[in-house]
Amino acid sequence: MAPPASELKLGKKINEGKTKEVYELPGLPGCVLMQSKDQITAGNAARKDRMEGKAAISNTTTSCVFQLLQEAGMKTAFVRKHSDTAFIATHCEMIPIEWVCRRVATGSFLKRNPHVKEGYKFYPPKIEMFFKDDAANDPQWSEEQLIEAKFCFAGLTIGQTEVDIMAHSTQAIFEILEKSWLPQNCTLVDMKVEFGVNVSTKEIVLADVIDNDSWRLWPSGDRSQQKDKQSYRDLKEVTPEALQLVKRNFEWVAERVELLLKTKSQGRVVVLMGSPSDLDHCQKIKKACANFGIPCELRVTSAHKGPDETLRIKAEYEGDGVPTVFVAVAGRSNGLGPVMSGNTAYPVVNCPPLSADWGAQDVWSSLRLPSGLGCSTILSPEGAAQFAAQIFGLSNHLVWAKLRASMLNTWISLKQADKKLRECTL
Repeated sequence: MAPPASELKLGKKINEGKTKEVYELPGLPGCVLMQSKDQITAGNAARKDRMEGKAAISNTTTSCVFQLLQEAGMKTAFVRKHSDTAFIATHCEMIPIEWVCRRVATGSFLKRNPHVKEGYKFYPPKIEMFFKDDAANDPQWSEEQLIEAKFCFAGLTIGQTEVDIMAHSTQAIFEILEKSWLPQNCTLVDMKVEFGVNVSTKEIVLADVIDNDSWRLWPSGDRSQQKDKQSYRDLKEVTPEALQLVKRNFEWVAERVELLLKTKSQGRVVVLMGSPSDLDHCQKIKKACANFGIPCELRVTSAHKGPDETLRIKAEYEGDGVPTVFVAVAGRSNGLGPVMSGNTAYPVVNCPPLSADWGAQDVWSSLRLPSGLGCSTILSPEGAAQFAAQIFGLSNHLVWAKLRASMLNTWISLKQADKKLRECTL
């Protein structure tokens, strides 16, 4: 149990950067305090100014972004917001690489690639890395340079597996945030992130901060409306009036970043079971839906024995305007899914609980349907819930974020399992 904020005691300063300080927390072993500063910089601090209130703005932005990513299932160093200007994070040894993900060609990319026009879009987003070295102006590195550096942090050597994990994580982080800004008609143009090795778990996690210094954000996809730190970089002269304009841009982002944690889109899954004997199967669907943050209701009805009641239940859910995916759970002869599919424009998924004795025969009542019916069939309860999540994810960025993070985590687990197996056989 973490001590109350009022009782949190600071230990020694571990590190200090251009815009933040990092402190030990004796009362929270394995954690540090990330304290933001009222300072804005550009060009590796070639330009540096005090912007009153920036620490609170940056802390709000970072806390909301990390909360979104963490709730989606991404592994981060973020623990919780501590105060207006600081948050608590797990103690990490930082990997000195800035990972940059770009959807739109602009900024330094154009200088390094002069024949590419501004606005060129990358599909998939382009990943680049830069070694953190202010004196050398953060030179671009290749994967080969990073691997050959043979860095070791918190006992973890950075090899091909670790580089691949960071690259794939960078893309997933960008895509989640890109999708999250779209409902506000904002284009996430590019962004930079940093990773560290958790000193306790020895795993790579997203660390440092993600604030308005970390990305380019263009409302309506229009560069002239940019709300990010580029508005500070572009100043020919830093005057008090110009700095106030930059601050208003940062405040605009901080106000809207809290909306990333919300969605106007609603949705639910309604599981219709032909018999209460199928309850265990249906409970698995409900549990999997909860993992995606999707409400799920269970009902009992038989299209064979009570078709009028089945259609009444259907009408009940059609009538309140909440987007719904119906999951039909019926063994033996599945009339439930086909009857629902033939009488509703809502998506219907068959998820029959097949028995060992007759499953090979029973499944055909879910697979071979009359013309005009469009219900799919998924045998796994977890798979049926995931399919529903993919439908809702088209209009709900929070559900989509969970799906994207789940894909990444599955990929990482396979990558790590392969590394462990190779290490055992060498």
